[in-house]
Amino acid sequence: MFQWYQNAAICYAYLCDVTSDIESGLARSRWVTRGWTLQELIAPREVVFFSATWQALGTRSQFSAHIAAVTGIDEAFLTGKSLKHASIAKRMSWASKRSTLREEDEAYCLLGIFNVNMPLIYGEGTSAFRRLQETIALAYPDDHTLFAWGKLVEELPNKVKDEDQLHASGPLRVNYNPDKVGRNF
Repeated sequence: MFQWYQNAAICYAYLCDVTSDIESGLARSRWVTRGWTLQELIAPREVVFFSATWQALGTRSQFSAHIAAVTGIDEAFLTGKSLKHASIAKRMSWASKRSTLREEDEAYCLLGIFNVNMPLIYGEGTSAFRRLQETIALAYPDDHTLFAWGKLVEELPNKVKDEDQLHASGPLRVNYNPDKVGRNF
């Protein structure tokens, strides 16, 4: 599907729960929480958004800064920057607040985002995501951010500054002390 969207000149997104203004309605729209719509948002050259009454609200390029703020996707990737410039952890962070009806689709909807292929086996449950991680690790052997993805621990006092860092969607800022290099700090 990702390639299909990528080859499309325009993708039309019907926001059934947005009535008139994309800037006030997008953050509350179910569309930005669905796993499958991530590829609809990123892959096409352009996306045109329509309201619940089929009124044109504008395009992805017109509202790229607002869409970036709502979705956490860097504006550069919404305006054409190649996904090969986004780390595995960065791409995973885009999907982290999205959900799917079927457990397996949490993995399957990301295949195009990572440009990988694997068989779809509905009924396998959470094993699909594990298989996706294994496939990504094989496809991107030099990007170790995959191993930093997920909830690190329940609490890291004085090291984790915010929730994004706890879920590895932001950098882990640590106080560096050259005297303690090679030792736990």
